[in-house]
Amino acid sequence: MRRLRAAVAAAPADADAAVLLARRYFELAMEEGDPRYIGYAQAVLRPWPAAASAPVEVLVMHGKLRQYRHDFSGALAVFELALAAEPSNFSARAWRAAIFMVQADYAGARRECELQAPHASELQAVACVAYVDATTGKARAAHERLSAALARTPGVDRDYALWLQTRLAETAWRAGETALAERHFRAGLGLGINDNFLLAAYADFLLERGRPAEVLSLLRNWTRSETLLLRLAIAARRLGLAESEKYSRTLGERFSDAALRGEKLHLQEEARFLLELKGDARAALAAAGENFRSQRE
Repeated sequence: MRRLRAAVAAAPADADAAVLLARRYFELAMEEGDPRYIGYAQAVLRPWPAAASAPVEVLVMHGKLRQYRHDFSGALAVFELALAAEPSNFSARAWRAAIFMVQADYAGARRECELQAPHASELQAVACVAYVDATTGKARAAHERLSAALARTPGVDRDYALWLQTRLAETAWRAGETALAERHFRAGLGLGINDNFLLAAYADFLLERGRPAEVLSLLRNWTRSETLLLRLAIAARRLGLAESEKYSRTLGERFSDAALRGEKLHLQEEARFLLELKGDARAALAAAGENFRSQRE
């Protein structure tokens, strides 16, 4: 990180150096679930507004940052600018598909997969469609196709392998194959990459399976992330541990602070917090309804 910051300081007009630093901040936000890194990344890219004249990789980075902040329409528009300049850009197309998935626009996501296919590897093309199929009632077939494509593809990049194992775990879970899902979760964890989404998904899996003690072991050092702290608090509550109240109080303070800043990044988690930890079904329903207006996954 020090080297990346130094490179930007030495050449503040170098867009490539800025993208590398912004990308690392984005990765840290994804790893730790800490939105402050998104603010740092946005500051790095400030000299290059999200306009058609910006370099493609700058546009892609702007889109990813907007997506993280749940500005989905803004992110889609920026990714479209990137694709207008570079139609084969895999990342822009993949992120558009991901946003459509969050919005439950499955036809839109499938359309992005089809547009991506001519510029993608076999594994990437299969993975995109499998993600849609797994969410629309074809989980078992999607898992089989994606597993086969992965087995045929040697030397998969670790970060992409993590995404694939997470998708395979969720797909197997949807299909009711819990032992298989756990193998995929553990394969993802075994890659040694911190990932907030994988940890949250596996924690939910463990909670559903009645294994809250394992959630404590998994997440005890992840209290900076609201999404993971929520699962930690739920696990502690189910085990009857006093620390559940401390976790719950901290979560409540963070949600209140976010509301004062006008941030609504964790409405899904806030709804679950209100229902499971506060027992306030009415407030939970209101938060869930507000979240549903933008996120329908």
